[in-house]
Amino acid sequence: MTTRELRQLLEDVEDTREIVLADRVAVTEVREVAELETVWSAARAEANLAYDAWRATGGERAYATYRAAEDRADAAEDALAAACLTSTPRVRADDPVTSTTAVGEGPAG
Repeated sequence: MTTRELRQLLEDVEDTREIVLADRVAVTEVREVAELETVWSAARAEANLAYDAWRATGGERAYATYRAAEDRADAAEDALAAACLTSTPRVRADDPVTSTTAVGEGPAG
């Protein structure tokens, strides 16, 4: 779709004079999950680098460094998983929504 076609499409949409506000709780949850994803990703990268260093050099100190980094990555992953389990369920873009599908439950069947 071209920019011109998109503009034309939007111009044809009737203005209902309604203002749509985001759910504050949902926005907070999304930010929390995004922050935990960033923390987990950084911890995982650090653990991968520590593993590579241990494999390259060997030794007890390098192994201890790797294990500590791996433990931090595991803790970050656990925190992320817990946040995802307790966040408000939502329908994902790839979930088909039908009249029998409750929000966040996925496809009926």
